[in-house]
Amino acid sequence: MAYTPRIRPITIHGEPVLHRRASEVEEIDEHIRELVADMHLTQQAARGVGLAAPQVGVGLRIFTWAYEDTGEAPNQGEVINPVLTLLGKVSQESPDADSETEGCLSVPGYGFPLKRSDHVRLQGFTVDGEEIDFEAHGWFARIMQHEHDHLDGYLYVNRLKDKWARRWKKALRREGWNEAGRTWMPGVDADPFGHDDVDHEHDDVDTANAEESK
Repeated sequence: MAYTPRIRPITIHGEPVLHRRASEVEEIDEHIRELVADMHLTQQAARGVGLAAPQVGVGLRIFTWAYEDTGEAPNQGEVINPVLTLLGKVSQESPDADSETEGCLSVPGYGFPLKRSDHVRLQGFTVDGEEIDFEAHGWFARIMQHEHDHLDGYLYVNRLKDKWARRWKKALRREGWNEAGRTWMPGVDADPFGHDDVDHEHDDVDTANAEESK
């Protein structure tokens, strides 16, 4: 009987699994295949561009992604036991708030700017056991670094500097996200990044257009 993927709750900052190194996958078995299928569905429901296994409470070295087709790498997929190599230096300049702001499904509703390498190499395996080896640039490279960080126990907010680190610490205290046990459920809870509001706006436009066309 074919497995039906399910949406899993996404862990929030205080969950311990997010702050420790994930374990290597020793065998790609049925459990791993089901986990990956769930991760793809959960990422889609959350409208994310990437999702790491610790974000659904599983401390294994797996992440998924879905991004626009850049022509240089698979625009969607998963990687098991990834090896990430930075091929471009990380600038020590202050990040640009307009073009370098990241968000994270495990830090719902917030975004802060962070410098990243603009060129990386990713190696690993797909859920079918096929080898992955490609390079990524720009925002795609940022996604790869963000998700790989999750597997080493880092959230992007742990890398913030100066005023952005201070703003994050204030937000952390305000939200009380040092406590374990908090999650949010894509497709059930309100979207913390406001996508639901955008959808409603589109619905209003579509309704108005339909009324005009009658």
